[in-house]
Amino acid sequence: MTSTDETAFDEAVAERLSARAGERRQGSTTGRGRRVAVACARFNGGITNRLLEGTLDALEECGVDRRDVTVGWVPGAFELPLLALDFADGERPYDAVIALGAVIRGDTGHYELVAGECARGIQDVQLSTRVPVVFGVLTTDTVEQALERSLPDETNKGREAARTALEMVNLLRGAATGA
Repeated sequence: MTSTDETAFDEAVAERLSARAGERRQGSTTGRGRRVAVACARFNGGITNRLLEGTLDALEECGVDRRDVTVGWVPGAFELPLLALDFADGERPYDAVIALGAVIRGDTGHYELVAGECARGIQDVQLSTRVPVVFGVLTTDTVEQALERSLPDETNKGREAARTALEMVNLLRGAATGA
């Protein structure tokens, strides 16, 4: 979902520009054989349950076997990076990790602290482990915005996070299209 037509990705333009390069790398969203972990926050659980449903729907549509999906629950968004690290760097590391949460602005500075540290922690995990860890954490000003981004349709950010996770795994593992 983009804010304007000017910011939307144009596949035809990308194809034309890529033709000017020696190689094009782009991952697919094929999920067969991929192991995916989902770290999900319980805080704002009405939102995160909707995100998780979108995530699981997309993983299934992309061919990920349900036996290859693990869901873990943490108290809130601040705790997501630690579980993501355990999933990415544990005894049997997953191919990708999806972190789901909802941080909704309130009247205190708590929002900036939680959202910022959650994002930093998730980024640190993926950079240190080289396992894609997708930021599926909503950071909104209002509950209404969070509800809108977690609708049970194609705009659900959990669905987007699942597709992003698979695309990144396939890109990094060389299972790319257009290479």
